[in-house]
This record gives sequence, structure tokens and C-alpha cells, in this order.
Amino acid sequence: MNERLPYLREKSNRLPLSPGVYLMKDKSGLIIYVGKAKALKNRVTTYFHNNSQHNEKTLKLVDNIYDFDFICTKTELDALVLECSLIKLHQPKYNILLKDDKGYNYIKISREPYPRITYSLNTNDENADYIGPFTGGYTVKQAVEEANTIFMLPTCKKCFPSAFGKERPCLNHHIKKCMGVCRGKITSEEYRKIIDEALDYLKNGSKASVEQLTAEMERAAENLEFEKAARLRDRISAITRLAHSQKILDYKQEYDIVGAAQNVGMASFAVIKYRGGRLIDKENFFIGDEYDPSAMRRDFLLSYYSEREDIPKEIYIDEEFEDTELITQLLREKAGHAVKFVIPHRGDGMAQVTLAKRNAGEYLALKVGRTAKEISALEDLKNLLGLEKIPYIIESYDISNFGDTGMVGGMIVYRNGRPFKPSYKRFNIKTVVGQNDYACMQEVLRRRMQRYLDGDENFAPLPDLILLDGGKGHISAVSEVFDELKIDVPLFGLVKDSKHRTRAIARAGGEISVSANRGLFSLLTNIQDEVHRYSISFQRVKHKQKTYTLELTEISGIGGAKAQALLKAFKTKQGMKEATVDELRAAAKVSAEKAKELYDFIQERF
Repeated sequence: MNERLPYLREKSNRLPLSPGVYLMKDKSGLIIYVGKAKALKNRVTTYFHNNSQHNEKTLKLVDNIYDFDFICTKTELDALVLECSLIKLHQPKYNILLKDDKGYNYIKISREPYPRITYSLNTNDENADYIGPFTGGYTVKQAVEEANTIFMLPTCKKCFPSAFGKERPCLNHHIKKCMGVCRGKITSEEYRKIIDEALDYLKNGSKASVEQLTAEMERAAENLEFEKAARLRDRISAITRLAHSQKILDYKQEYDIVGAAQNVGMASFAVIKYRGGRLIDKENFFIGDEYDPSAMRRDFLLSYYSEREDIPKEIYIDEEFEDTELITQLLREKAGHAVKFVIPHRGDGMAQVTLAKRNAGEYLALKVGRTAKEISALEDLKNLLGLEKIPYIIESYDISNFGDTGMVGGMIVYRNGRPFKPSYKRFNIKTVVGQNDYACMQEVLRRRMQRYLDGDENFAPLPDLILLDGGKGHISAVSEVFDELKIDVPLFGLVKDSKHRTRAIARAGGEISVSANRGLFSLLTNIQDEVHRYSISFQRVKHKQKTYTLELTEISGIGGAKAQALLKAFKTKQGMKEATVDELRAAAKVSAEKAKELYDFIQERF
């Protein structure tokens, strides 16, 4: 708890209601956060009141604020511009600072009679020219491969012209992936012209290249140069095929696609850039702190595009964000042309945004040690169930029995999308007589929550989500227990179909289908299968123990308590069979004569 809160509240209450920028400072006077406000007093006071409404990032910020300063501006747009400038100048700890961990990538063109186009991580070769730098290594490699394929350029290690005629053309020539320079039938001037066409394609994009190649093909046909026209036709066809197969070409206007991924306190963004009708770059950014999605997107877009000169007319974004109109206005003034944010809900635009989100998820997965599918499934679960945050800890419960006897409950725990077996718990049903799943589930959850309320560290913390193996009846029964104990944890059920496969999530008001979302379906199926496996394995152990107990009680003088003591000491039949007479006597607390009788019985029957 920040001891300065009373002072900070009192100071913030005296702020003006004008637009402006506020600067949060730590004890040393260092600026740790810069923010913009439409009305300074209304915005800044929210930091020092209603702390229960703050997300984790804001709570950390507030704990470190010692004082704050502010600057009034004429308009909210002026405040937005000033906020950008101050963030660049001071690099505050709690603002989004866009730093990725990638180096730069280049397209390399060697200087030789027959140049090669390759991918490079540096510009150290003085006998080469370079296009770049680019931040997306994948797209640079793909562009180089694409250009070499379309223009049938050699990718082998032969040196030309010294290698002319020394060997037969390789397989690439026969399958029309290489023009066969090694045959010595293509002059350096002819080859250089093809290289220039390939470089023009890389620099200006597929749309311009198709238009130029089409015009050349038509001129060649008019001049009766049919062989040349056929070569140009093949190049146009190759560009078109790649557009359909690799999905990296697009004939719309230039645009960016922005997608985000979140995973329990962490977030990342991906920006995919199309220019000249082709994908030219992809950038990934690790945010580190996940907070309110709308504010997080607003902060990212403001930080990212305030640093860029190449701002497209359309920016596709996965979700809505704060200050959309203001940021649009700022980018229009900066770019000198119209700028529009688009949130697609169907068609190609939706597919492109999904691609950006998947790229962000893959990048985040590398950072947090999870797969992109796991990250996406948890985020989808949060959205589907309307949870306040991504569920880091999920508990699931199931009841298992063998007729009217051997009733047990199983509790499993998933942490960040994976089983966390050290927190698994088993419950013997003690108060329920007969088969009554609802009453059994109530007993298990009441005991689990009471242990937490009593301060038992083995049952802390509370989960972010509880999933019961059952439907609305189970939810209703357990909700009564939660109301009684004043427990506030999201509670849902897992419903199976006739083939015992998870088909839906049950809630108080009905069911939510999950079969359409493969990643989420897989996560929930795994949880339901795991809790069922864990519960039934415990029930089988209990059933075996009861069978062993009944067998041992056949011996005169060995009752249920002594039989249980033996099972507790030796765990299994084999353990008892390997025990000596003295060990059996000590565990069952019987006479030497009775221990010998017990030993003989176990050796014969077990």
C-alpha cells in the first residue's frame, strides 16, 4: 500500500478539468509513466481511488508513485501529441516501449557477371549491393525465394561464366525452376536484364511487376517475338500461382494488419505490412504487461505509428480501442493522407486479422514457454465465458463411485493451460448415503473451500475458474455452497455427448457450444478427460483396498481397523506378501501366533 495515497488524492482533487498530460514520478523523481487526459482531474483521481478496480499493471504503478506533475493543453489532440513526445523523450517504465529482439535482414545482390539474389543478415560484403534493412527475416527469405522461382534464377553454387558447359544442367533446369545459365547460352547482358526485372519486382511489388510484364509481353507479341512473349507469360503465371498458394500477395491498396495475443499477464503484438500488392514485412513486439485490452491496443498503436513515416491508408485491427478518433486524426496529420482503422468481422479481412493474431500468439508462445494453441485457447475461453481475465488457475471436479459404495471425488488443477499435478486433491465422500452426485459434489466443494477459508496453504489460492464434470444441476447445487460460504469464483460445467466427448459448457442459464473452436474444444476435452481419469483411478484404488480388507477380515481376530492398518503400512498385496512375520505383527498389533497365521494366509491367498 502506497503511504503517499492521502497526499496524492488531495493533490489530484485540485487539478483543473482541462485537457493535458500527467507525469507520474517515483521517489527519486524519475518519470515512470506518461498519460493523456481529456479532463486532468477526472483522469488522475481514478489512480488514487477505487484500487479494487485496477488491473495488475496499474496497481504496480500506483504503488510506486511518489508524486506527479501535469501540463495543460488547448485540446485533447494537443495532449495526445505531447504524450507521444514525452514518452519518446523519457522512455517511462510503465508505458509501452516497443523494443523487439530481432536484428535486421537484407536482400543481397552480388556484383559479378551473373549476379545472385540471396538473403543476408549483414552488409559486410563490399562486392555486393543490398536492399533493406527489413525487420522480418521470414518475409525477406520468402521474397528472395519467390523472386528466384518466378524469374528462374540459379540457386546452385556454380560460378559463371567459368562453369559454362562443364556439367549437364541440374534437375532445377529440367523442372523449369532455373533458366539453365550453366549451358552458356545466356549472355551476361540478357541475364542482367532479368536480374533488373527481379529487383524491380522485389522493390515495387507484384502488382507493378504484373502490369509491366504484361505490357512487355504484348509488345513482344506485336513484334512477333513469340519466344520472349512466352517467357513473360510464364513469369506472370508464376506470380499469380504464388499469390494463390502462399497468400503473400494482395491486390488491394497498401495496408497494415495488427493483431494481439495475451497470456496471463503477458501480451504481444504482430504487425503485418502489405505494400505494392505484396507482403513485405512482419514485426513482433513483446509488451510484457497485459492490461485492459482497449487501453493496451490504444497505447500500442500510438507508440508504434508515432515512430513511423510509412503509414498506410488502411490499418486492420483485431478489436476496438480507446481514443480511436483522436489517434486517427493524429495519424492523418502525420501521414498527410486519409487513414482509417478497420475491424473486420468476415471475409478476407477477418482471415488476415486472424493471421496477425496467430503470429502474435506464436511470438508470445516463445516468450512464455507455451504453444500458440494453448495461449489462444485460454484467451478464447476468457472471451467465451465473459471472464474478467484470462484464467491462469483452473480447477475441475468429478465424482466417481462403484454402485452405492466407494464414492470419491477428484480435483485437478491446470495452470496456464497445462496440468499442475502437485495441486491435485482426492476426497473420500463421508456424509452422503447412496448415489447422489449433486450432494457428493456439494460435499467436495464445501470441504475444499472451507479449508481455504481456514487458512490451509495447500488449498490456496482460489482458482480463476472452476469447471464441474456435469450440467446445470451440478452448477445449481454447488452455487448454493458458494452462496453459503460467500465464495466468488466463476463456475461452469462440462457437458458430454452420447459418445462421452465434451460438447458444451454448461452455465446457470443454458449451454455454450464449443465444438466450432478446435483449440478450445481440445483444452476442455483434455481437462474433462483428465479429471475423469484421476477420479476413477482413485475410486479403483479404494475398491481394491475394500476388497483386500474383506479378504483379510476372514482371519479370526483381524477386523476392519487392523486390515486398514496393514494396507496403510504395506500399500499393496505384493507389499504385504513380501513382509516378514515381525513386520506384519508390528503393523497389525497382534500376537506372534496371530501374525504367523496372518503370514500364512497372505502367502497362500495373495
